[in-house]
Amino acid sequence: MTRSFFATLLLCFATAKSTAGPPLTPVIQGDWWTVAGDPDLGSYTDPKQQPVDFAIWQAADGTWQLWSCIRGTKCGGKTRLFHRWEGKNLTDPNWKPMGITMEARPDAGETAGGLQAPHVVKIGSLYHMFYGDWENICVATSEDGKTFARCLNLNGKTGMFSEGLGNNTRDPMVIRIKDAWHCYYTAYPNKRGAVYVRTSKDTRDWSESKIVAFGGKTGTNAYSAECPFVVELSTGEFYLFRTQRYGENAISRVYHSHNPLDFGIDNDGEYLVCSLPVAAPELIKSGAHWYIASLLPSLKGIRVARLSWSPKAN
Repeated sequence: MTRSFFATLLLCFATAKSTAGPPLTPVIQGDWWTVAGDPDLGSYTDPKQQPVDFAIWQAADGTWQLWSCIRGTKCGGKTRLFHRWEGKNLTDPNWKPMGITMEARPDAGETAGGLQAPHVVKIGSLYHMFYGDWENICVATSEDGKTFARCLNLNGKTGMFSEGLGNNTRDPMVIRIKDAWHCYYTAYPNKRGAVYVRTSKDTRDWSESKIVAFGGKTGTNAYSAECPFVVELSTGEFYLFRTQRYGENAISRVYHSHNPLDFGIDNDGEYLVCSLPVAAPELIKSGAHWYIASLLPSLKGIRVARLSWSPKAN
């Protein structure tokens, strides 16, 4: 090969690298609209209850579904269960409450009152709902995207994997990257919260875990890496949303990486893009538009707003 050939290769590489540009910044556009409020749970209702981590998706009939973990209820145990809302359009406010949809099953190995953070993705013809049971990541499936049935292991339990007893493995979200499913989630061994990932070809057999985000400006306490949510905005451009605080002073930080297995370990470096005043964010792409959903500052409902992606300001 000639020197000019190598020079051409280097020029092509440099050009490709330069055209990639800096990471984009997510920007909340306009006003929020509230899609879900504080539900009536009948005998389980408690004035202190709070709709927290949730999932939003479109069911087979085209309606929009929202399931939220309601904490602080009178259901016993860890006080958590799932409640459902339904909306005709993503942009409509005040979706219809559809009632309690799932409670923990201790007979299947789940912690009483321990259901946490549902996340739904459609794989082939089946909707898969990944959720936490306080100690494990579990999955349930549905044909219509509304009624879900738990997937049990050979031992009759729902738990697929965990970071160990007492470490509160929770908040799963699943995304397809190249030829593998990636499940991002959080846990807090030694009370130090981190974002983990496991990969799978079939969503049943999962790899060993790997920490992909830890520390930096978010801190290292048990709740410093909650509600991880990853999007691939364009090929090879990955963004991780990671919550540190709920309520009136909510904050989530956003990280960018070209490697979905590394968003910064004890070093924000070039990874940190921005912070947003939201908690438990979920990103939704509908048609050509991006939306962001998050908890109300009062922790008494869930809201949605439009989202854009803009060049990062210097």
